[in-house]
Amino acid sequence: MKKIVVMTGAGISAESGIKTFRDAGGLWEGHDVMEVASPEGWHKNKALVLDFYNQRRKQLHEVKPNEGHHALVELEKQYDVSIITQNVDNLHEVAGSSNIIHLHGELMKVRSTVYDELVYEMAGDINLGDKCEKGAQLRPHIVWFGEMVPMLEIAAYATTEADIIIIIGTSMQVYPAAGLVGYAPSGIPIYYVDPNPTINYELANSGNLKVISEKATTGVRKVVNELLK
Repeated sequence: MKKIVVMTGAGISAESGIKTFRDAGGLWEGHDVMEVASPEGWHKNKALVLDFYNQRRKQLHEVKPNEGHHALVELEKQYDVSIITQNVDNLHEVAGSSNIIHLHGELMKVRSTVYDELVYEMAGDINLGDKCEKGAQLRPHIVWFGEMVPMLEIAAYATTEADIIIIIGTSMQVYPAAGLVGYAPSGIPIYYVDPNPTINYELANSGNLKVISEKATTGVRKVVNELLK
């Protein structure tokens, strides 16, 4: 069974109603991203950060996967599919995809501020005073600016095994995620679905690139239909 590696960014979630900070001049839901997505912001105002992610978590209960998410699930009928996503939402999971690598963490999980291995499912709010089993404050299970990307090595390895790559809704400008294409075997087909595609160094040198300049809900369907023929 051939392996498809799908790389998704904010564009696929935006069509489900989840806003992206890149589309708002560095603001994320009205906040400077460094206030709510950096270790410095956390140490400065933990209550603000917790409230911010509590609101994002509530939003996830109000949105649904779109046609782009659902189309990717169909690929599993004929392919071994791994999804590497920069998104922290759970829309791929809700749609039914079975192998998802979250580069930047997961909104529906929390972890200990001291013991990184202590990670918990969380559908409700996190508050100041909520602690892990060893007594440390809980924080969002999100990779903030300036922090290591623990799933990067796993994502890179998955990419080395790809027979086909599909890139959806990402500017391909944010590293290290944007550099993952460089791990792919030379010459394999790469489909890039985005209304405003940006061809970075890795894509420019990939040799077998097909660009679909459309939003995820229509462009992904075209790619999936072609691959399932």
